[in-house]
Amino acid sequence: MTPTHFARFCSGRVNYAWVVLIVVFVAMLSAVGVRAAPGVMIVPLQRAFGWDSATISGAVSINIILMGLLGPFLTGLMQIVGMKRTMMGCLIILMTGTGLSFFMTEPWQLFLTWGLMVGIGSGGAAVGMAGAVANRWFAQRTGLAMGLLTSANAAGQLIFLPLLAVMADRYGWQGVSIGVTVGIAAVLPLVWMLLPESPAKVGLPAYGSTVVRAPEISAGGNPVSVAFGALSRASKSMDFWLLCVTFGICGLSTNGLINTHMIAYCSDNGIATFDGASILAVIGVFSLIGSAASGWLCDRYSPRVLLFWYYGLRGLSLVIIPFTSFDSVSLAIFAIFYGLDWVATGPATFALTNEVFGRRDAPVVMSWVFAAHQVGGALAAFGAGAVRDVAGSYLLAFLASGLACLAASLLVLRVTPRSKVAPVAAE
Repeated sequence: MTPTHFARFCSGRVNYAWVVLIVVFVAMLSAVGVRAAPGVMIVPLQRAFGWDSATISGAVSINIILMGLLGPFLTGLMQIVGMKRTMMGCLIILMTGTGLSFFMTEPWQLFLTWGLMVGIGSGGAAVGMAGAVANRWFAQRTGLAMGLLTSANAAGQLIFLPLLAVMADRYGWQGVSIGVTVGIAAVLPLVWMLLPESPAKVGLPAYGSTVVRAPEISAGGNPVSVAFGALSRASKSMDFWLLCVTFGICGLSTNGLINTHMIAYCSDNGIATFDGASILAVIGVFSLIGSAASGWLCDRYSPRVLLFWYYGLRGLSLVIIPFTSFDSVSLAIFAIFYGLDWVATGPATFALTNEVFGRRDAPVVMSWVFAAHQVGGALAAFGAGAVRDVAGSYLLAFLASGLACLAASLLVLRVTPRSKVAPVAAE
């Protein structure tokens, strides 16, 4: 069976763009879920090898930053060799890294597998790739499509954590390595059979369009020139740097701080690993709702104003949570509220990038903006671990992250969209 066969089967039943959305959603959910697995491995690795928080957090910070820094080049590679080949290659590297980690006994092996290889492999689930799918397959409802794909990027880091925590408790960190490797292996055939390169490859127009268009192929001829060409054009605009700074703060306050350290923070307060992972899972579930809602809102309202509220409310929640009783009620409220806000910034930032830089350049430009997101996340992943080792508490890390979000809520208002981009069907 090929994507063309499935597209013909779906004809008259459902627009194949939604099938592609589901396939890419599942692939991104799995890939980013793997990237987040070290969150439940910190304590088991400390017990097994005596490694300190800074060492383990250092490896995590590498995969966070690599996922971001490679995004522009992987998005460019997608334009050269194709979406399916790029995503398949990333998943294979990811599966190889997690499989080899089963045999690690030294810190450098942790950095090689969960740092380098997982960072490269999870780059296929970066926001730039999601943006390319949304812009390529959806002439209308682009915001909603991006919201759903972005939710996979965040939810994948969280909703599988209770299951991974059970594996870690019962089988140690090696059980987590085996589990995520098998999970990625199960996703590979799905991507191979159901994901076409573009709507034109299966003889269809993008959703909301009536014209069958082949995607634009970059004239650069290689992913490096595609990535740096878009960066050269975007970097001349102050709006690009404002987007980088604000989305960097987003990464600092989400996957760098909460995703990496929330379980350890709960453990410091006498909360079991499984319960801490369950809190993150609740955040993940509500992030699906928040991201989809954000995408829907972006199709109707100014993403710049939406981002002001998202960052502001997130900052307040991070400043307040350390001063609560940190019991089940306060943590449940935090998980629901923070979950709705967790990844809402993703579709809004992409919508704003589309408005400022246009649909052609937006996926690669967004990849560079996402690189800043991952740099912020890496700084928080390592920095919060170091702060805990020195101060014995995560308090300062939470306060700093919350204040940074409040600053981001003001900075994003300085971004000035040039004009609304015309739908593909009208071009």
